[in-house]
Formats: sequence, structure tokens, C-alpha cells
Amino acid sequence: MTARTALVTGGGGGIGAAICRGLADAGHRVAVADVAVERAREVAVDIDGVAVELDVTDPASVTAAVAGAAEALGPIEICVSCAGWDELRPFLDTDEAFQAKIIEINLAGPVRVTRAVLPAMVERSFGRIVNIGSDAGRVGSSLESVYSGAKGGVIAFTKTIAREFARHGITANTVCPGPTDTPLLDAITEASADAERVIAGMTKAVPMRRLGQPDDVAPAVVFLASDAAGFITGQTLSVSGGLTMA
Repeated sequence: MTARTALVTGGGGGIGAAICRGLADAGHRVAVADVAVERAREVAVDIDGVAVELDVTDPASVTAAVAGAAEALGPIEICVSCAGWDELRPFLDTDEAFQAKIIEINLAGPVRVTRAVLPAMVERSFGRIVNIGSDAGRVGSSLESVYSGAKGGVIAFTKTIAREFARHGITANTVCPGPTDTPLLDAITEASADAERVIAGMTKAVPMRRLGQPDDVAPAVVFLASDAAGFITGQTLSVSGGLTMA
């Protein structure tokens, strides 16, 4: 596998950190990007990467992070947008501020980051875009109406990037985790009145009868970022223990 420069947003923990480790293990140079820069530094030390502070809701932060990562490691050839956030709320309990936060982080964020890295990829006639969606964006998820919509948007956006940039040697794919045991899931369920019941319901819905682990997701991303996946683009891959099968 050719060693390349990778940028991973949300790389400071959970699925993002596992992806950073997987890419580093595959020989890539990894920029660990996170709004929580101290967590990013911890991951970067473990994998001999670099940490960059990146707030996906702030265009100036995105521009600066991409430039800083490229200066430290070389032009970004692999971009993984993993930063995300959610809370379980019935739709009628959401308001404009909540909806805007969900959309800014989960949909507008990947759009901004992709826009920032693509020009250099076009110039080099090579790129791997891997956006982290969610099975909620494929089939919907109760209490996650706006999040599901945002992740569905990520899937459609990624397919369009795949169509527009295929002629430039750039692929774009979406990896959709199902319920995965991460700090974000802990925070989401702990805010529920009956966290144990929520987790039990999620687990029961998965044919393999367990929650995913971050290390279940990372190999799919590493493969789609590889040279071997050069003829795979515009695809949506669920890593969810069979939760969705379409």
C-alpha cells in the first residue's frame, strides 16, 4: 500500500480515533483533527501523527486545519469526515437551535471539509474521500429525525462528489456505522430517562446481538482509502452487524 497523508475529523475519540489508528497501522501519515485538540494530541502521540484543531462548524478553522496538516505532513490525499454529534429527542421537542447544530456538525461539516481538500486532490489526480454516515441516514431512526436527515444528506452528497470527481482519480464513499459503543453513544443514552432500555433495544435490533465497536468500523475505512479500492466510488457501506441489509 502506498503511504499517503490522511486527515481524520473527529479523530480524538471513538470511531475517529480507531480510524486514525487503522490508517497509521496501514502506513499512512495521519493528521488527527478534532475540536477537542488535547484529545487529538493524545491520539497523535500514540500513532506518531500530528494533531490539528478543527471545528467543522467554522469555515476559517477548517481552512486553517487543512493547511496546517498539509504543511506538516504533505498534501492531503485521504480525507475522512467522522466528526458528529446527536441527542435523542422526539421531533416535536426539537427547535431551530438544536436542528441547526445537528445540521452544521453532521452535514455542513463534511461539506466544508470536502470542499477544502478537493482542490489539492484534483491537482494531484488522486484522492480518497470517506465520509462517515450512519444507518440512521439509510433507514431513519426514532428520536433522531434531524440527525437521520443530515446523515442521509451526507450519503447523497458523497455520491454526487463521486460522480463529479471520478475523472480526476478521486473516489468518494460513505461508511455507515450502526449503533456503536462510543463516548457519544454513552452521552446520548445517558440523557435518556431509561438508558439501559435504550441500549437493550439497540442491541436487540442488531442480528449479531451486540453493539458495534470502533475497531469494527475502521477496517472498512482503511480499505476504501487504499489503492486497492480505486474502482469503488459512490458506494454506501453499512458496518452494523446486519442492522441494514440494503
